[in-house]
Amino acid sequence: MHTPLARAQAGLGALLHRLDLYDLDVRLKIDGLLVSAPFADGCCDGNPEPSDTITCRPRPDDGDRFWFAHSWGEWIAEVDQVADAALLIATRLRARGADHSAGPSRSQRLPETSRNTATRP
Repeated sequence: MHTPLARAQAGLGALLHRLDLYDLDVRLKIDGLLVSAPFADGCCDGNPEPSDTITCRPRPDDGDRFWFAHSWGEWIAEVDQVADAALLIATRLRARGADHSAGPSRSQRLPETSRNTATRP
């Protein structure tokens, strides 16, 4: 039998690993996953890159099944839909590898001489 805390932690752990696909900075905190997109521009000086704290909690209008949610309360996806949740979060934060309709990433807008041109073996 899973306790609610264990279910939430397991869901956030799975999501943390899936978000690695999108070059996002992800930190596990006491109140959820702090996710930020270091290669995208934020809204203002106080928030230089898009970020959000993702929680995992029961959704009362869905039989108390566990769902991921944005910090402002908007539901993202059921906890078993980790891939869908990761894509939706990455798209919202304009991460690399997600939907690029929001425009090019910060590194794509830099002049060629400003880009890191190091190659990996």
